[in-house]
Amino acid sequence: MRTSRALSLSALAVVTSLVAAACSSPDVEEAPAVTATASPTPVERTAVPAAPDDGIPDVVWPLTGADATKADEADLARAALSIKIENSADARPQQNVQNADIVFEEYVEAGISRLIAVYQSDVPETLGPVRSMRPMDKNIMGSMGGPLIFSGAQGRFINATRDTGQEMIAQDTGGYGFFRTSDRSAPHNLYGTPADFYEQTDATAPDQQFAYAYEGQTSNVVDEGKKVSAIDISMSQYSHPGWRWDADEASWMRIEGGEPHTQDDGTQVNAENVVMLWVTVKYTSSSGGSSVPETLVAGESGTGYVAAGDSMVEVEWSKAGQFDPFVITTPAGEDVELVPGNTWVELIPNKGISNDTSIDIS
Repeated sequence: MRTSRALSLSALAVVTSLVAAACSSPDVEEAPAVTATASPTPVERTAVPAAPDDGIPDVVWPLTGADATKADEADLARAALSIKIENSADARPQQNVQNADIVFEEYVEAGISRLIAVYQSDVPETLGPVRSMRPMDKNIMGSMGGPLIFSGAQGRFINATRDTGQEMIAQDTGGYGFFRTSDRSAPHNLYGTPADFYEQTDATAPDQQFAYAYEGQTSNVVDEGKKVSAIDISMSQYSHPGWRWDADEASWMRIEGGEPHTQDDGTQVNAENVVMLWVTVKYTSSSGGSSVPETLVAGESGTGYVAAGDSMVEVEWSKAGQFDPFVITTPAGEDVELVPGNTWVELIPNKGISNDTSIDIS
């Protein structure tokens, strides 16, 4: 069944198509850095309350909710690394995206998407391809508490991010831990070494970001949601992510352009939870650099869906500020309970782009 985005969100099947006009190519050259002029005090971060404690393990990984009672204390204490990963056709297959605890997918120039992959519980030796930062990245990942890691950006975006107090590790601003491979052409061949990134940060473990359901209780997504098996998102003519429920794996398997989204080791990318949030996207001014799409999340709110297990519920979301987490609730105001494991957050343009948007769910 197909329904317009303008209809009530209570419909089970909602159809999405987005054709966004590009103001620059996906691989546009970015302006050199300029000098920062101000350094406001960062906003204090706050944690999302945990789910009720019935059956909760004594220790959990903060970004997955998974049992961490047997984990090494040093691993539990380490920072979350938020790393910009390219997601164009030239960048796939990527390396070790599956290790990330949380992945945010955002809309960028020419309708392609890029990822912010956040690593804390399962940190690989290398990962990539690493690409450039955008103005919304600091607001999307600010609640993680650790560094934002990228390969470059327009100078005004680097300065604006630095001015907020957000820690950054960048290949073109003196950071190290980046290397290029010979199997791809630049700029799609830049990879990162997390061990080197950890040497450059004093950040500690992140706060828990979401509520989770544990043994002894049932996730309200699974318990109260509609049964679904397929999710298809059309961000533009270039970006068509999707998810298929695999009952044998008890996981959502990711697809790109109708094909399995696999890593360079052949593993199909998958997630225990898929969070889909309608967001407003606007273009930045061209003063001081090329205009780019900016996803608005800090100080914003909206609606969306969460899929966990084989079920989906409608949700409402808000994010008080850059350093505050996303708060995701049911329309009745209850915390949405994810299942322990990794989570993908799809930030889907709702307003500010030329056409209305929608999602196919069946």
